[in-house]
Amino acid sequence: MPLSETPHPDGPAVIRSRRVVLPDGERPADVLIQGGRIEQIAAHGSLLAGDRHLTDLGDTVLLPGLVDTHVHVNEPGRTEWEGFATATRAAAAGGVTTVIDMPLNSVPPTTTVDGLDAKRKTAEGQAWVDLGFWGGAIPGNTGDLEPLHTAGVFGFKSFLAPSGVDEFPHVEQADLESALAEQARIGALAIIHAEDPAVLEAAPQQPGVHYRDFLASRPDDAETAAVARLLDTARRTGARVHILHVSSAAVLPLLRRARADGVRVTAETCPHYLTLAAEEVPDGDTAFKCCPPIRDESNRDALWAALAAGEFIAVVSDHSPSTPDLKLLKEYGGSGDFAAAWGGIASLQLGLPAIWTEARRRGHSLSDVVRWMSAGPASLVGLTGTKGAIAVGNDADLVAFDPDGEFAVQAAALHHRNPVTPYAGRTLTGAVRTTWLRGRVVDVEGEPFGRQITRS
Repeated sequence: MPLSETPHPDGPAVIRSRRVVLPDGERPADVLIQGGRIEQIAAHGSLLAGDRHLTDLGDTVLLPGLVDTHVHVNEPGRTEWEGFATATRAAAAGGVTTVIDMPLNSVPPTTTVDGLDAKRKTAEGQAWVDLGFWGGAIPGNTGDLEPLHTAGVFGFKSFLAPSGVDEFPHVEQADLESALAEQARIGALAIIHAEDPAVLEAAPQQPGVHYRDFLASRPDDAETAAVARLLDTARRTGARVHILHVSSAAVLPLLRRARADGVRVTAETCPHYLTLAAEEVPDGDTAFKCCPPIRDESNRDALWAALAAGEFIAVVSDHSPSTPDLKLLKEYGGSGDFAAAWGGIASLQLGLPAIWTEARRRGHSLSDVVRWMSAGPASLVGLTGTKGAIAVGNDADLVAFDPDGEFAVQAAALHHRNPVTPYAGRTLTGAVRTTWLRGRVVDVEGEPFGRQITRS
């Protein structure tokens, strides 16, 4: 049942499945949709078709659409890396129905209201899923934060180490103090790339094709030092902070102590940190390069233990693609030099099957996956009650998911702009069969009807 096969119901519709993942668990149910929202959840088989369009999924699982709060779309300015059309098609094909776009890698970045307006104008008519925006907190733009917040961004991203692009500089300690104090004042969420530049500068910098050398250049200490400094600043300013893409389990004790002390801190991790390991990265395969890096198997196990214990609010993609030449991929004539290659993982379409493949192996359920990849991210950005669950009153953002469907990843067949992903050639379990956005089937070959959303 490909994404384009089920009709678009204009009136009321019922989706029926013997396996519907609801907030209180999985059970057979009928889901009634009216006006783009979920109007009723009833016993399986109890809602007759009548004037309603009926889709009976049988044993195919019905999930809420995923919410991905960490996506680099890069448009305008670097559309050759990724754009709204390609990124949101990939999202829909992967069961993601809400994307929150990061404020950097586009030109201009989303650090002013003018930058936000440029994003919104560019995205008009291009989104296959619902789309929101983060703002950016950089040196010198503290005065822009309140206007951006009023304009509806979901919070503000800062880097504690160089971001990789000149138009989005990292914050020094004085900048961080100022930004967090202002965000505490206006009630905004601060989301932070936490690596410490002094630790990175002191680490061995050995260029070349060996992944172990790149890993040594981004040690665990870079994350722990940055997180410790951030938590101390958050404690003093009263800001609510969120740690992006945690790759090192060494930060977890810091987060536990801070929460016990009353610091308002959450954290996320990503599919690549939970499903890949340093030991399996081939030399020269820079599709695996990201910052912070993919670490070893024992670290991966510790991240899974923390996830199971509820220490991460979300699992999100950190989809950060670029052109193959910037990745220096050998198959495109590049050097395979990890030190010089662009750092970013392209996986927006693959997050659900990648996580499900590993989660099932570790004994987790689809309800767990929904909590990590839908309900949790929705809660992070204040979309609970609209997104993130199959619940009465929520948008009818839904996914028909075959948990046993296996497929081999072919990078060229994915919808994101450039055919690069570390999952190429891997066999994953779990196939998205249909995605609904506000009750309408998303046809990735048809016309987009995603909406731009704002912080409420």
